[in-house]
Amino acid sequence: MAKSSSLNVRVVEGRALPAKDVSGSSDPYCLVKVDDEVVARTATVWRSLGPFWGEEYTVHLPLDFHQLAFYVLDEDTVGHDDIIGKISLSREAITADPRGIDSWINLSRVDPDAEVQGEICLSVQMLEDGQGRCLRCHVLQARDLAPRDISGTSDPFARVFWGSQSLETSTIKKTRFPHWDEVLELREMPGAPSPLRVELWDWDMVGKNDFLGMVEFSPKTLQQKPPKGWFRLLPFPRAEEDSGGNLGALRVKVRLIEDRVLPSQCYQPLMELLMESVQGPAEEDTASPLALLEELTLGDCRQDLATKLVKLFLGRGLAGRFLDYLTRREVARTMDPNTLFRSNSLASKSMEQFMKLVGMPYLHEVLKPVISRVFEEKKYMELDPCKMDLGRTRRISFKGALSEEQMRETSLGLLTGYLGPIVDAIVGSVGRCPPAMRLAFKQLHRRVEERFPQAEHQQDVKYLAISGFLFLRFFAPAILTPKLFDLRDQHADPQTSRSLLLLAKAVQSIGNLGQQLGQGKELWMAPLHPFLLQCVSRVRDFLDRLVDVDGDEAGVPARALFPPSAIVREGYLLKRKEEPAGLATRFAFKKRYVWLSGETLSFSKSPEWQMCHSIPVSHIRAVERVDEGAFQLPHVMQVVTQDGTGALHTTYLQCKNVNELNQWLSALRKASAPNPNKLAACHPGAFRSARWTCCLQAERSAAGCSRTHSAVTLGDWSDPLDPDAEAQTVYRQLLLGRDQLRLKLLEDSNMDTTLEADTGACPEVLARQRAATARLLEVLADLDRAHEEFQQQERGKAALGPLGP
Repeated sequence: MAKSSSLNVRVVEGRALPAKDVSGSSDPYCLVKVDDEVVARTATVWRSLGPFWGEEYTVHLPLDFHQLAFYVLDEDTVGHDDIIGKISLSREAITADPRGIDSWINLSRVDPDAEVQGEICLSVQMLEDGQGRCLRCHVLQARDLAPRDISGTSDPFARVFWGSQSLETSTIKKTRFPHWDEVLELREMPGAPSPLRVELWDWDMVGKNDFLGMVEFSPKTLQQKPPKGWFRLLPFPRAEEDSGGNLGALRVKVRLIEDRVLPSQCYQPLMELLMESVQGPAEEDTASPLALLEELTLGDCRQDLATKLVKLFLGRGLAGRFLDYLTRREVARTMDPNTLFRSNSLASKSMEQFMKLVGMPYLHEVLKPVISRVFEEKKYMELDPCKMDLGRTRRISFKGALSEEQMRETSLGLLTGYLGPIVDAIVGSVGRCPPAMRLAFKQLHRRVEERFPQAEHQQDVKYLAISGFLFLRFFAPAILTPKLFDLRDQHADPQTSRSLLLLAKAVQSIGNLGQQLGQGKELWMAPLHPFLLQCVSRVRDFLDRLVDVDGDEAGVPARALFPPSAIVREGYLLKRKEEPAGLATRFAFKKRYVWLSGETLSFSKSPEWQMCHSIPVSHIRAVERVDEGAFQLPHVMQVVTQDGTGALHTTYLQCKNVNELNQWLSALRKASAPNPNKLAACHPGAFRSARWTCCLQAERSAAGCSRTHSAVTLGDWSDPLDPDAEAQTVYRQLLLGRDQLRLKLLEDSNMDTTLEADTGACPEVLARQRAATARLLEVLADLDRAHEEFQQQERGKAALGPLGP
């Protein structure tokens, strides 16, 4: 059985941030940190005291994480970025409400004494002799300590307190990974039993010492289970106080999902029920797991559940049938064709997530060239006279300021200059659209035609159903916020953001087939209407060709969205040779184009060159960050591999920024997840000048000094399928409706009469519904028992006591 833990984190927006620039504004961004690991960085929002990010991350974590923190900083292109403030959320605070956290939280000042990280390894014994009790504290080592010196290291020593006594270890210079291996003995003094506190400090020749963290153990713990092993360092216990709003506030959404994933065979009965659900008449279905899920799932959970269900059915090659099942249910209860799929129903969310899962490469291919042009050219465009800044036109025209009419004509030409290539790319992309998407749209097209056969609906409804998804829920949102669809690394500046909004509105109007042109409050869009109407006929023809496809789902991968040989990530990185010559190590990094597939990590001088070097993914044993001090360079990671002889080799790669670093770390860790013999520890430094820069050990083959983080990954649309974890999510959601299901179809003795009177259902249908319900409840009960058995096994293992360090 596997345990899983993931954080759904959304950095929404900030407000009332302090001005850090001479212009009276700031350039804020947010760092998301879990314990010692920076997991995400939002894009910078330029010149704003109330930034909107709207960036969402799913972070897969080890079960023992302690704290989630958000640091808001002001980006400074010259010098160091200024820290504005932070928010810290403990694991307990996040889990206090099962729905998670969704609120505005005031930023707190960053206290250096609270910025601790790392762990300490201790072994404590309580001894008694003729003189009384003695505490023997064996201080072995520490790792991943916070750097307090400009060299990126510290000079750590430990101070042990027991009652009124204290002793210190020696100081280890210039390291974040000290090895003391010193035993400190303290005698018990008269009085009440005292706790043991171990503090770590950075020694400074000038000024006061810097605090690095502490651990504390109660007298009861010392007596019953003396500490032995690695322990996370904590700040001095003090209540964290916010700044009362003086530093501004941050709106965040956080939800922790922890679960135990059972072996595959435990989920087989549930999987069979889910697969059977899509075989029957969807319109009459009220008791299958899918019908129940649709009834129960509300709000934020619906999108997550839709993703899990789509992945489950994709893995079985039945995604088309699943979407068709939901489509038939949605269409059957829709009276007005103009409202079809306009709500955030399970059907709408499932189709939306399906497009992202299988269609993101297609989206990038279609939109990225034009989106990149908009960002790079930074042309000023505006049609709304209330928003026009005619003073800007002096910089556009050598003839002085343009009139409002001239500005409108100029903007119209620029907009159509971008819209034309967008429409050309979309209508010419039939052959590049993934077959699975085309088949899903074909089924949708057919179901809408069957439901609304009237002549007045034939012209538009069948087209609107498809364009409502493809244009309104796929292309238009990606144009509006390209950062959220991985089309750009940064959010748009205000001027570019306005241009993207105008383009998104135009694409949305095209997706509506021009039906709402001239309606509403945005009459200033009227000059664009002739161009949009010309595009509508081309879009109808495109949709006709899009659904003109033969085949079924047999060609859809059964276990992954992409075959192992497919490239899951690529781009330019700086690569360091294994054995650089000379001492100028930073110049040993050479620019290389890197490809990562499920099988290999490959390098060449450019995308056009033949690959000159390749590493099998199966050889990867660790993928970790590298300390900046190792090469005096930021954003460096290492890929540790093992060859056939058992020897370890390290490849160093430098990324452009922390986001790119996190994405490559995550992709490499996911690709190598099934590999055996993963390293539990490695060196975050480099072996230079005959020693490791991190722990100062003199042997190249010395054991790693820092634990690895293979469990920390970022969830995204290219994640591999995990049927067991997805089935576990469905099971948890079904549990929420179990009592309702029992009451509805099993425990009410008058159910037959009530259902027949209300729905006109025949006894045979009611009998089938009762049988399906009984079977579903039985499957849920079996899964309950399986979870309880595994929990008992875990409790039994825990009773045996902890393992050694």
